[in-house]
Amino acid sequence: MNTAARRIQRIYLGLTLGNTLAASFIWGVNTLFLLDAGLSSLEAFAANAFFTAGMVLFEVPTGVVADSWGRRTSFLLGTITLAVSTYLYYLMWQLHAPFWAWAVISVLLGLGFTFFSGAVEAWLVDALRFSGYEGGLEAVFGRGQIVAGVAMLVGSVAGGVIAQATNLGVPFLLRVGVLLVMFVVAFALMRDIGFTPERSVHPLRATRELLSASIDGGLKKPPVRYIMLAAPFTAGVGIYVFYALQPYLLDLFGDPKAYSIAGLAAALVAASQVLGGWLAPRVRALFRKRTTVLILSVVVSVLILVSLGFNRVFWVALVLLAVWGVVAAAAGPVRQAYLNDMIPSKQRATVLSFDSLMASSGGVVVQPVLGRSADLYGYPASLAFAGLIEAIAIPFLFASRRQHAPADLASDSEVAAAASDAAAGGPADAGASEPGPRPEGQP
Repeated sequence: MNTAARRIQRIYLGLTLGNTLAASFIWGVNTLFLLDAGLSSLEAFAANAFFTAGMVLFEVPTGVVADSWGRRTSFLLGTITLAVSTYLYYLMWQLHAPFWAWAVISVLLGLGFTFFSGAVEAWLVDALRFSGYEGGLEAVFGRGQIVAGVAMLVGSVAGGVIAQATNLGVPFLLRVGVLLVMFVVAFALMRDIGFTPERSVHPLRATRELLSASIDGGLKKPPVRYIMLAAPFTAGVGIYVFYALQPYLLDLFGDPKAYSIAGLAAALVAASQVLGGWLAPRVRALFRKRTTVLILSVVVSVLILVSLGFNRVFWVALVLLAVWGVVAAAAGPVRQAYLNDMIPSKQRATVLSFDSLMASSGGVVVQPVLGRSADLYGYPASLAFAGLIEAIAIPFLFASRRQHAPADLASDSEVAAAASDAAAGGPADAGASEPGPRPEGQP
């Protein structure tokens, strides 16, 4: 990396650190918080489903904000929206609000996160390319995941311990405070580099155009389409499992008030993210194709979730949870790099937001279904069901692999060579997507 690229990476890592720290204060206790507010398991996960429904509803409009008004503007709006909605969550917990109120504010929480999804990643990739960085994206995304894992480790442990020492509402107030600090940091440091927002188009027209562009750059490209179609099953299951582990582990531990144990579950996933982020470029180097990593990660995840469904030993559950987290974390940067190498710069934020929309759509359906199964059959059985649902993603990943996209190859040099072959009618699939273009003037 040159000096400019290193500075961009530092800002990206700083934003990732602050955002993840803020979010993770509640991750270890969120399900317990909702249950303590008087919601049933079904209602708690239905509230989470409304959160993901908010993400589905607002992904494309906020992608328009990122591409039309700038990625910095989108980030700033996200911090404020998320801070306000989190504080409203705290007030509803104090008032034991009815379910409909939780549903409404959960949608607002989803809106806050959609301002982030796609925008920060698009800002990073465009700025790095503009600075002259030509290295692999897995390494940068892997470092980001390590930083996020450390922040999640600190935040989730602190949130669980603080909740046990005080009450379940205090971690939510801590999140609000850190988000306000991040607003100031982003306002001072974040600038759109290598990307010029297009503000001349009317918002509704821009929404239609960018939605069309996201479909053209996403669903209409077979290798991208199949990756996106797998996302509802992997992401929908992932978010359910993460929050279901809190009551699951407390039940195995035998103390429903041991909130620090719930924080430990999130912390273990966080530590796994750190290790997985470090492993990502190394695991990537072991396989010629990126899709091999993605397929193997889902297969292992399915086996672990089914095993958790039959396990009744607390420490065994922790070991399985750690392996589950490492496998998912190691595959994450590989998936990010695979998608980014097939997306044009101009619509990068919108297409990535559309991918997030596809992932969130799975959570809308999967969470209440699995939450109801937890009410009827218990959390262990619901985890086994979750594994079976995630297995549906495997055929889609194989379908993406069969498209022979240049971005699926194992190194930047191979990607470039395959793209040249495809353009010349060579061995690569002529219909496969090519990596996004570098800014003009860069070698």
